Amino acid sequence: MSLSTLPDNIAADSLYQRWQNLRTEQTGLRARDAAARLGVSEAELTASRLGVDTVRLCPEWAALLPALGELGYIMALTRNEHCVHERKGYYRDVSVMGNGQMGLVVSADIDLRLFLSGWSSVFAVAEHTERGVQRSIQVFDRQGTAVHKVYLTATSEEAAWAPLVERFRAEEQSAELALQPLPERKALRADAEVDATVLRADWAALKDTHHFFAMLKRHDVARTQALRLAGREWAEPLASAELPRLLEEAGAREVPIMVFVGNPHCIQIHSGPVSNLRWMGDWFNVLDPEFNLHLKTPGVVELWRVRKPSSDGIITSYEAFDAEGELVLQLFGARKPGIPERGDWRELAEATAALEV
Repeated sequence: MSLSTLPDNIAADSLYQRWQNLRTEQTGLRARDAAARLGVSEAELTASRLGVDTVRLCPEWAALLPALGELGYIMALTRNEHCVHERKGYYRDVSVMGNGQMGLVVSADIDLRLFLSGWSSVFAVAEHTERGVQRSIQVFDRQGTAVHKVYLTATSEEAAWAPLVERFRAEEQSAELALQPLPERKALRADAEVDATVLRADWAALKDTHHFFAMLKRHDVARTQALRLAGREWAEPLASAELPRLLEEAGAREVPIMVFVGNPHCIQIHSGPVSNLRWMGDWFNVLDPEFNLHLKTPGVVELWRVRKPSSDGIITSYEAFDAEGELVLQLFGARKPGIPERGDWRELAEATAALEV
């Protein structure tokens, strides 16, 4: 569905009206789920609100992202199909590379890796709720899927909101998004076509965990395929139920961890302890004051303990994947570059017995 510009007086049969009817029938339905029910993207659903409580902004990332710091203490949200990562803090230390394709936010609390070439549309939303007006900046990709959102909190600089929205307001308040289909998934190479011996040698020669993705590209292998072929020295399969257990144990032992959650266009990182851990049906949650995590556990179909060599020694992670082989979540021990892995994290990460395959 492709929407044209909506008038201020929204027609009764418009997408917006259908959405409101659905919300009346199913209170508490989130925009992402409502979009799926209505057969549209979340970006189209958001665009249908133009002239009601939403303003389309100019996608000028190099200017807009640093400007978010003016909003003060905010909540940043990044998610994928199975996991939601919410971190409160300040949008500081923002940089966008010269080519505009990559960006970083590296403050102590808001820690992001931004792949801006996939970012497309952006909106400012001021939705009236039972708890008052909820203000947010929402970014979507070319398929209309949410990439990253920033929400104002009770202690945000609310006075900065209107000037920021006005400064970046798009001249044409159009709901037209020119969405594109997802690129066709590349077929996985057969394991027999991969030189596993050379792959293992390259793995063993890694000096920086950030070089891992480049290694996968050189060998033309998918991430889970590389884990299968690396050998148990470097990667071991675990029961998926071990993921929440590890988080629970990290909380009980007060081991600070790094929690990476992302999608193809944004990765969000929490560094620190986790403490208030709760199950809600199939969802495993971290509900701490500054950090919330919501993990839909049935979405995790593969879990691996992964070891990568680096100039700081072996770096151990837990990596969770969905049925499509997409990365859902990664866990590391909290650390800074140049510092070896924490002993308490390694002990915890290595305590689980691997699956016998």
